[in-house]
Amino acid sequence: MSRTRLFGSLCALVFLVNFARVVFAPLVGEFIDAFGIREGTAGLIVTLAWLGSAAPRIPAGWALTRFTRRRVIVVSGAMLTAGALGVALAPSVLALMVAAFAIGLASGVYFVAANPFIAELFPGRVGRVMGVHGMASQLAAVIAAPAVTVALWYDWRYAFYGLAVAAAASTVVFVALAKRTDLPDAGAGDTDFLAAARGEWKLILAGVVLMGLTSFVWQGLFNFYELYMIDKGLPRATARNLLTVIFAAGVPAFLVSGDLADRLPHVPYLLGIVTAFVGGVGLVVVAEGLAAVIAASVVVGFAIHMLFPAGDTYLLASLPDESRASAYAMFSAGMMSAQAAGSWVVGEAIEAGATYDAVFLALAGGLAVLVAAYAVLYRLGRVPGGAAGAARAA
Repeated sequence: MSRTRLFGSLCALVFLVNFARVVFAPLVGEFIDAFGIREGTAGLIVTLAWLGSAAPRIPAGWALTRFTRRRVIVVSGAMLTAGALGVALAPSVLALMVAAFAIGLASGVYFVAANPFIAELFPGRVGRVMGVHGMASQLAAVIAAPAVTVALWYDWRYAFYGLAVAAAASTVVFVALAKRTDLPDAGAGDTDFLAAARGEWKLILAGVVLMGLTSFVWQGLFNFYELYMIDKGLPRATARNLLTVIFAAGVPAFLVSGDLADRLPHVPYLLGIVTAFVGGVGLVVVAEGLAAVIAASVVVGFAIHMLFPAGDTYLLASLPDESRASAYAMFSAGMMSAQAAGSWVVGEAIEAGATYDAVFLALAGGLAVLVAAYAVLYRLGRVPGGAAGAARAA
Protein backbone atom coordinates (compact mmCIF):
# COMPACT_ATOMS: atom_id res chain seq x y z
CA MET A 1 0.00 0.00 0.00
CA SER A 2 1.31 3.45 -0.93
CA ARG A 3 2.36 5.70 1.92
CA THR A 4 0.45 8.45 0.12
CA ARG A 5 -2.84 6.65 0.73
CA LEU A 6 -2.03 6.26 4.41
CA PHE A 7 -1.16 9.96 4.49
CA GLY A 8 -4.58 10.64 2.97
CA SER A 9 -6.27 8.86 5.87
CA LEU A 10 -4.25 11.01 8.29
CA CYS A 11 -5.45 14.10 6.47
CA ALA A 12 -9.03 12.93 7.04
CA LEU A 13 -8.34 12.41 10.74
CA VAL A 14 -6.67 15.78 11.20
CA PHE A 15 -9.64 17.44 9.49
CA LEU A 16 -11.92 15.98 12.17
CA VAL A 17 -9.51 16.65 15.04
CA ASN A 18 -9.22 20.31 14.16
CA PHE A 19 -12.94 20.68 13.44
CA ALA A 20 -13.58 19.44 16.97
CA ARG A 21 -11.42 22.21 18.42
CA VAL A 22 -12.37 25.19 16.27
CA VAL A 23 -16.11 24.51 16.17
CA PHE A 24 -16.36 25.86 19.72
CA ALA A 25 -15.49 29.39 18.54
CA PRO A 26 -18.66 30.05 16.47
CA LEU A 27 -20.69 28.47 19.27
CA VAL A 28 -19.56 30.84 22.04
CA GLY A 29 -22.68 32.97 21.63
CA GLU A 30 -24.90 29.86 21.61
CA PHE A 31 -23.34 28.60 24.83
CA ILE A 32 -24.00 31.98 26.47
CA ASP A 33 -27.67 31.82 25.43
CA ALA A 34 -28.27 28.10 26.00
CA PHE A 35 -26.64 27.77 29.41
CA GLY A 36 -27.18 31.30 30.78
CA ILE A 37 -23.46 32.05 31.24
CA ARG A 38 -21.26 35.09 30.60
CA GLU A 39 -18.21 35.75 28.43
CA GLY A 40 -15.67 34.59 31.03
CA THR A 41 -17.32 31.20 31.46
CA ALA A 42 -17.82 30.81 27.71
CA GLY A 43 -14.15 31.61 27.17
CA LEU A 44 -13.25 29.02 29.80
CA ILE A 45 -15.14 26.33 27.86
CA VAL A 46 -13.03 27.06 24.79
CA THR A 47 -9.89 27.25 26.90
CA LEU A 48 -10.63 23.81 28.36
CA ALA A 49 -10.69 22.32 24.86
CA TRP A 50 -7.24 23.76 24.20
CA LEU A 51 -5.93 22.91 27.67
CA GLY A 52 -7.14 19.39 26.99
CA SER A 53 -5.10 19.48 23.81
CA ALA A 54 -2.02 20.44 25.83
CA ALA A 55 -2.50 18.08 28.78
CA PRO A 56 -1.76 14.67 27.20
CA ARG A 57 1.18 15.69 25.05
CA ILE A 58 3.93 14.74 27.48
CA PRO A 59 2.24 11.43 28.44
CA ALA A 60 1.63 10.76 24.74
CA GLY A 61 5.29 11.47 24.00
CA TRP A 62 6.28 8.95 26.66
CA ALA A 63 3.78 6.46 25.18
CA LEU A 64 5.54 6.79 21.83
CA THR A 65 8.71 5.40 23.42
CA ARG A 66 6.72 2.26 24.30
CA PHE A 67 4.09 1.90 21.57
CA THR A 68 4.01 2.44 17.82
CA ARG A 69 2.93 5.74 16.27
CA ARG A 70 0.06 3.85 14.62
CA ARG A 71 -1.36 2.53 17.89
CA VAL A 72 -1.32 5.95 19.57
CA ILE A 73 -3.07 7.53 16.57
CA VAL A 74 -5.82 4.91 16.80
CA VAL A 75 -6.30 5.72 20.49
CA SER A 76 -6.71 9.39 19.60
CA GLY A 77 -9.45 8.52 17.09
CA ALA A 78 -11.35 6.56 19.72
CA MET A 79 -11.00 9.44 22.20
CA LEU A 80 -12.31 11.93 19.64
CA THR A 81 -15.37 9.77 19.02
CA ALA A 82 -16.14 9.58 22.74
CA GLY A 83 -15.53 13.30 23.33
CA ALA A 84 -17.80 14.36 20.47
CA LEU A 85 -20.61 12.21 21.84
CA GLY A 86 -20.03 13.76 25.26
CA VAL A 87 -20.52 17.29 23.92
CA ALA A 88 -23.62 16.28 21.96
CA LEU A 89 -25.21 14.76 25.07
CA ALA A 90 -24.01 17.35 27.63
CA PRO A 91 -26.94 18.32 29.93
CA SER A 92 -25.11 21.08 31.85
CA VAL A 93 -22.23 23.54 31.70
CA LEU A 94 -20.06 21.24 33.81
CA ALA A 95 -20.70 18.28 31.50
CA LEU A 96 -19.96 20.48 28.49
CA MET A 97 -16.66 21.54 30.04
CA VAL A 98 -15.65 17.93 30.72
CA ALA A 99 -16.53 16.89 27.17
CA ALA A 100 -14.70 19.87 25.66
CA PHE A 101 -11.63 18.89 27.67
CA ALA A 102 -11.96 15.30 26.39
CA ILE A 103 -12.06 16.49 22.79
CA GLY A 104 -8.92 18.46 23.50
CA LEU A 105 -7.24 15.35 24.90
CA ALA A 106 -7.92 13.51 21.64
CA SER A 107 -6.36 16.26 19.55
CA GLY A 108 -3.29 16.45 21.76
CA VAL A 109 -2.63 12.72 21.49
CA TYR A 110 -3.18 12.83 17.72
CA PHE A 111 -0.76 15.65 16.94
CA VAL A 112 2.03 14.31 19.13
CA ALA A 113 1.87 10.95 17.36
CA ALA A 114 0.92 12.00 13.82
CA ASN A 115 3.30 14.89 13.17
CA PRO A 116 6.54 12.94 13.81
CA PHE A 117 5.00 9.97 11.99
CA ILE A 118 4.36 12.09 8.90
CA ALA A 119 7.87 13.56 9.03
CA GLU A 120 9.23 10.00 9.09
CA LEU A 121 6.96 8.82 6.27
CA PHE A 122 8.37 11.54 3.99
CA PRO A 123 11.77 12.59 5.44
CA GLY A 124 12.91 14.39 2.28
CA ARG A 125 10.00 16.85 2.12
CA VAL A 126 8.92 17.56 5.68
CA GLY A 127 7.74 21.10 5.00
CA ARG A 128 5.61 20.14 2.01
CA VAL A 129 3.79 17.25 3.71
CA MET A 130 3.30 19.25 6.89
CA GLY A 131 1.80 21.97 4.71
CA VAL A 132 -0.63 19.54 3.06
CA HIS A 133 -1.53 17.99 6.42
CA GLY A 134 -2.06 21.47 7.83
CA MET A 135 -4.19 22.44 4.86
CA ALA A 136 -6.48 19.47 5.57
CA SER A 137 -6.71 20.66 9.15
CA GLN A 138 -7.44 24.18 7.96
CA LEU A 139 -10.26 23.08 5.69
CA ALA A 140 -12.05 21.94 8.85
CA ALA A 141 -11.71 25.45 10.25
CA VAL A 142 -13.23 26.84 7.05
CA ILE A 143 -16.16 24.45 7.31
CA ALA A 144 -16.75 25.05 11.05
CA ALA A 145 -18.75 28.31 10.91
CA PRO A 146 -20.98 27.25 7.96
CA ALA A 147 -21.52 23.86 9.63
CA VAL A 148 -22.66 25.62 12.80
CA THR A 149 -24.95 27.86 10.74
CA VAL A 150 -26.58 24.78 9.20
CA ALA A 151 -26.73 22.91 12.52
CA LEU A 152 -28.45 25.90 14.17
CA TRP A 153 -31.40 25.42 11.84
CA TYR A 154 -32.07 22.35 13.99
CA ASP A 155 -29.80 22.03 17.05
CA TRP A 156 -26.08 22.80 17.49
CA ARG A 157 -25.63 19.36 19.03
CA TYR A 158 -26.10 17.72 15.61
CA ALA A 159 -22.67 18.98 14.59
CA PHE A 160 -21.13 16.82 17.32
CA TYR A 161 -23.23 13.75 16.55
CA GLY A 162 -21.95 13.93 12.98
CA LEU A 163 -18.39 14.42 14.22
CA ALA A 164 -18.58 11.28 16.36
CA VAL A 165 -19.73 9.13 13.43
CA ALA A 166 -17.08 10.53 11.07
CA ALA A 167 -14.30 10.08 13.65
CA ALA A 168 -15.18 6.43 14.21
CA ALA A 169 -15.27 5.71 10.45
CA SER A 170 -11.99 7.51 9.73
CA THR A 171 -10.19 5.65 12.51
CA VAL A 172 -11.29 2.32 11.04
CA VAL A 173 -10.02 3.35 7.59
CA PHE A 174 -6.65 4.38 9.04
CA VAL A 175 -6.26 1.01 10.77
CA ALA A 176 -7.04 -0.86 7.57
CA LEU A 177 -4.55 1.14 5.48
CA ALA A 178 -1.77 1.05 8.10
CA LYS A 179 -1.87 -2.75 8.18
CA ARG A 180 -1.11 -2.83 4.44
CA THR A 181 1.63 -0.16 4.33
CA ASP A 182 5.40 -0.50 4.71
CA LEU A 183 5.96 1.78 7.71
CA PRO A 184 9.25 3.52 8.63
CA ASP A 185 11.29 2.51 11.67
CA ALA A 186 13.01 5.90 12.02
CA GLY A 187 11.73 6.33 15.56
CA ALA A 188 12.84 2.93 16.81
CA GLY A 189 15.74 4.44 18.73
CA ASP A 190 13.54 6.99 20.52
CA THR A 191 13.15 5.07 23.78
CA ASP A 192 14.25 7.54 26.48
CA PHE A 193 11.76 10.39 26.76
CA LEU A 194 13.55 12.43 29.43
CA ALA A 195 16.97 12.09 27.83
CA ALA A 196 15.59 13.31 24.51
CA ALA A 197 13.92 16.29 26.15
CA ARG A 198 17.06 17.21 28.09
CA GLY A 199 19.25 16.92 25.02
CA GLU A 200 17.07 19.23 22.92
CA TRP A 201 15.86 21.66 25.60
CA LYS A 202 17.21 24.81 23.91
CA LEU A 203 15.38 24.08 20.67
CA ILE A 204 12.23 23.12 22.59
CA LEU A 205 12.30 26.34 24.64
CA ALA A 206 12.89 28.53 21.60
CA GLY A 207 9.90 26.98 19.86
CA VAL A 208 7.61 27.10 22.89
CA VAL A 209 8.16 30.79 23.60
CA LEU A 210 7.80 32.03 20.03
CA MET A 211 5.04 29.69 18.87
CA GLY A 212 3.22 29.53 22.21
CA LEU A 213 2.92 33.26 22.83
CA THR A 214 1.95 34.01 19.23
CA SER A 215 -0.72 31.32 19.41
CA PHE A 216 -1.88 32.76 22.77
CA VAL A 217 -2.79 35.98 20.97
CA TRP A 218 -4.38 34.02 18.12
CA GLN A 219 -6.51 32.01 20.55
CA GLY A 220 -7.87 35.14 22.16
CA LEU A 221 -8.54 36.75 18.81
CA PHE A 222 -10.32 34.03 16.89
CA ASN A 223 -12.40 32.63 19.74
CA PHE A 224 -13.93 36.08 20.33
CA TYR A 225 -13.86 37.21 16.71
CA GLU A 226 -17.61 36.88 16.23
CA LEU A 227 -18.41 38.92 19.34
CA TYR A 228 -15.69 41.44 18.43
CA MET A 229 -17.18 41.98 14.99
CA ILE A 230 -20.66 42.37 16.51
CA ASP A 231 -19.11 44.98 18.81
CA LYS A 232 -17.86 46.75 15.67
CA GLY A 233 -21.46 46.95 14.48
CA LEU A 234 -21.66 44.04 12.05
CA PRO A 235 -24.73 41.76 11.94
CA ARG A 236 -24.39 38.50 13.89
CA ALA A 237 -24.52 36.24 10.79
CA THR A 238 -21.89 38.36 9.02
CA ALA A 239 -19.69 38.35 12.10
CA ARG A 240 -19.87 34.57 12.38
CA ASN A 241 -18.99 34.06 8.73
CA LEU A 242 -15.95 36.32 9.01
CA LEU A 243 -14.40 33.37 10.86
CA THR A 244 -14.77 31.49 7.60
CA VAL A 245 -12.89 34.27 5.82
CA ILE A 246 -10.03 34.05 8.31
CA PHE A 247 -9.81 30.27 8.10
CA ALA A 248 -10.22 30.20 4.30
CA ALA A 249 -7.24 32.53 3.99
CA GLY A 250 -5.27 29.90 5.89
CA VAL A 251 -5.83 27.15 3.32
CA PRO A 252 -3.32 28.44 0.72
CA ALA A 253 -1.13 29.74 3.55
CA PHE A 254 -0.35 26.19 4.69
CA LEU A 255 0.76 25.11 1.21
CA VAL A 256 2.82 28.24 0.56
CA SER A 257 4.43 28.18 3.98
CA GLY A 258 5.21 24.47 3.88
CA ASP A 259 7.16 24.88 0.63
CA LEU A 260 8.97 27.99 1.88
CA ALA A 261 9.86 26.26 5.15
CA ASP A 262 11.86 23.68 3.17
CA ARG A 263 13.86 26.47 1.49
CA LEU A 264 14.34 29.40 3.88
CA PRO A 265 16.34 29.81 7.12
CA HIS A 266 13.94 28.77 9.86
CA VAL A 267 14.26 31.51 12.46
CA PRO A 268 14.18 34.60 10.19
CA TYR A 269 11.26 33.07 8.35
CA LEU A 270 9.32 32.50 11.57
CA LEU A 271 10.04 36.05 12.78
CA GLY A 272 8.80 37.45 9.47
CA ILE A 273 5.55 35.51 9.84
CA VAL A 274 4.96 36.72 13.41
CA THR A 275 5.66 40.31 12.32
CA ALA A 276 3.05 39.97 9.56
CA PHE A 277 0.56 38.60 12.09
CA VAL A 278 1.15 41.55 14.42
CA GLY A 279 0.48 43.89 11.52
CA GLY A 280 -2.68 41.96 10.67
CA VAL A 281 -4.03 42.31 14.21
CA GLY A 282 -3.41 46.05 14.01
CA LEU A 283 -5.33 46.20 10.74
CA VAL A 284 -8.28 44.36 12.30
CA VAL A 285 -8.40 46.86 15.15
CA VAL A 286 -8.37 49.97 12.94
CA ALA A 287 -10.61 48.55 10.19
CA GLU A 288 -14.01 50.22 9.78
CA GLY A 289 -16.71 49.00 7.42
CA LEU A 290 -17.31 45.56 5.99
CA ALA A 291 -14.82 45.75 3.10
CA ALA A 292 -11.98 46.88 5.34
CA VAL A 293 -12.77 44.26 7.96
CA ILE A 294 -12.80 41.50 5.33
CA ALA A 295 -9.44 42.64 3.97
CA ALA A 296 -7.92 42.77 7.45
CA SER A 297 -9.35 39.34 8.23
CA VAL A 298 -7.67 37.89 5.13
CA VAL A 299 -4.32 39.36 6.16
CA VAL A 300 -4.43 38.10 9.74
CA GLY A 301 -5.76 34.69 8.66
CA PHE A 302 -3.07 34.17 6.01
CA ALA A 303 -0.27 35.30 8.32
CA ILE A 304 -1.13 33.18 11.35
CA HIS A 305 -1.67 30.02 9.35
CA MET A 306 1.73 30.35 7.74
CA LEU A 307 3.16 30.01 11.25
CA PHE A 308 2.05 26.44 11.96
CA PRO A 309 3.75 24.46 9.16
CA ALA A 310 6.81 26.69 9.50
CA GLY A 311 7.02 26.05 13.24
CA ASP A 312 6.51 22.30 12.90
CA THR A 313 9.14 22.10 10.17
CA TYR A 314 11.56 24.08 12.33
CA LEU A 315 11.25 21.49 15.08
CA LEU A 316 10.73 18.25 13.16
CA ALA A 317 13.41 18.82 10.52
CA SER A 318 15.95 19.89 13.15
CA LEU A 319 15.43 16.97 15.54
CA PRO A 320 17.31 13.67 15.02
CA ASP A 321 15.47 10.37 14.64
CA GLU A 322 16.42 9.17 18.13
CA SER A 323 14.71 12.09 19.87
CA ARG A 324 12.18 13.45 17.38
CA ALA A 325 8.91 12.23 18.90
CA SER A 326 9.92 12.76 22.53
CA ALA A 327 11.32 16.26 22.03
CA TYR A 328 8.43 17.26 19.77
CA ALA A 329 5.97 16.08 22.42
CA MET A 330 7.68 18.28 25.01
CA PHE A 331 7.60 21.26 22.64
CA SER A 332 3.99 20.57 21.73
CA ALA A 333 2.91 20.37 25.38
CA GLY A 334 4.64 23.61 26.26
CA MET A 335 3.36 25.44 23.19
CA MET A 336 -0.23 24.32 23.75
CA SER A 337 -0.10 25.19 27.45
CA ALA A 338 1.15 28.67 26.63
CA GLN A 339 -1.61 29.34 24.10
CA ALA A 340 -4.54 27.63 25.79
CA ALA A 341 -5.38 30.44 28.19
CA GLY A 342 -5.67 33.06 25.46
CA SER A 343 -9.45 32.93 25.15
CA TRP A 344 -9.96 32.86 28.92
CA VAL A 345 -7.68 35.88 29.45
CA VAL A 346 -9.43 37.87 26.72
CA GLY A 347 -12.85 36.86 28.04
CA GLU A 348 -11.98 37.93 31.58
CA ALA A 349 -10.53 41.24 30.34
CA ILE A 350 -13.69 42.02 28.37
CA GLU A 351 -15.92 41.03 31.29
CA ALA A 352 -13.86 43.35 33.53
CA GLY A 353 -14.68 46.28 31.24
CA ALA A 354 -11.75 46.50 28.80
CA THR A 355 -12.54 47.12 25.14
CA TYR A 356 -11.71 44.59 22.45
CA ASP A 357 -9.55 47.17 20.67
CA ALA A 358 -7.46 47.85 23.78
CA VAL A 359 -7.00 44.15 24.57
CA PHE A 360 -5.88 43.17 21.07
CA LEU A 361 -3.60 46.17 20.62
CA ALA A 362 -1.89 45.34 23.93
CA LEU A 363 -1.41 41.72 22.91
CA ALA A 364 -0.04 42.72 19.49
CA GLY A 365 2.38 45.12 21.16
CA GLY A 366 3.67 42.35 23.38
CA LEU A 367 4.32 40.16 20.34
CA ALA A 368 6.22 43.00 18.64
CA VAL A 369 8.56 43.18 21.63
CA LEU A 370 9.02 39.39 21.49
CA VAL A 371 9.98 39.51 17.80
CA ALA A 372 12.52 42.25 18.47
CA ALA A 373 14.08 40.20 21.29
CA TYR A 374 14.34 37.10 19.08
CA ALA A 375 15.88 39.12 16.26
CA VAL A 376 18.63 40.37 18.58
CA LEU A 377 19.27 36.88 19.99
CA TYR A 378 19.40 35.43 16.47
CA ARG A 379 22.00 37.99 15.39
CA LEU A 380 24.04 36.98 18.44
CA GLY A 381 23.77 33.31 17.47
CA ARG A 382 21.76 32.39 20.55
CA VAL A 383 18.65 30.93 18.87
CA PRO A 384 19.00 27.24 17.93
CA GLY A 385 18.01 26.05 14.45
CA GLY A 386 19.75 26.83 11.19
CA ALA A 387 18.90 26.96 7.52
CA ALA A 388 16.14 24.76 6.18
CA GLY A 389 17.42 21.33 5.30
CA ALA A 390 20.54 21.72 7.40
CA ALA A 391 19.55 19.06 9.87
CA ARG A 392 18.78 16.55 7.14
CA ALA A 393 21.97 17.27 5.24
CA ALA A 394 24.19 16.94 8.30
